[in-house]
Amino acid sequence: MKKRIVLLLAILGLASVLSGCTEINEPITKDSEGFWNQYIVYPLSWLITYFAQLFGNDYGLSIIIVTILIRLAILPLMIKQIQNSKAMQEIQPEILKLREKYSSKDQKTQQKLQQETMALFQKHGVNPLAGCLPLLIQMPILIGFYHAIMRTREIAEHSFLWFDLGERDPYFILPLLAGILTFVQQKLMMAGTENINPQMQTMLWMMPIMIVIFAVSFPAALSLYWVVGNIFMIVQTLVIKGSDIRKASEKAGGAQK
Repeated sequence: MKKRIVLLLAILGLASVLSGCTEINEPITKDSEGFWNQYIVYPLSWLITYFAQLFGNDYGLSIIIVTILIRLAILPLMIKQIQNSKAMQEIQPEILKLREKYSSKDQKTQQKLQQETMALFQKHGVNPLAGCLPLLIQMPILIGFYHAIMRTREIAEHSFLWFDLGERDPYFILPLLAGILTFVQQKLMMAGTENINPQMQTMLWMMPIMIVIFAVSFPAALSLYWVVGNIFMIVQTLVIKGSDIRKASEKAGGAQK
């Protein structure tokens, strides 16, 4: 878990670098130069504009459609992540036994622990870093989506529901929804997990707070992306982990009695 937190911080640092790779006020066009512009930002901008034109220049609806398409594209990775997470939970008792067996902190014992742990992962077909792969893929898309929204002038000129897409949500409804839905989605992902460690508990609260802070500062169009994406992921998690969530709920209900 510590490695995942370090990786998350590294990705956030990379995102900061990427967000500064281009002038945020420079309009994105098919003639924009550079790998980032040509293969990430412009395709997303074109996709948003394409669907908006199909639906009477409704850019809010277009962002919802593109968000769902992005989530469908990475769905196989998310399914793999959930399956890998479940496999990790199943072998936790064996991992704890290994840690007890090799509890000494000397270098030789710790190397033996690492070897035995990796052998256990290979035996059960578990990849301890698989949970980070969707994040690695999503982050450039998210930053690219931010650039596409900021640099596609047509988006800033349109509104959706109660907000202007190019401005912050005036009532902060979307940022709060994005944070709440992020919390719910993570909570569902943890359903059925026993002995949740302090790092996971910290991330459970840290991620929603970070999302709210970012969403308050960013255009409402990006908050809309977060809200729709989280709703998709909640439904996805309920479908894939439905039995685990029901068992966890029944166990919690029985404990209360």
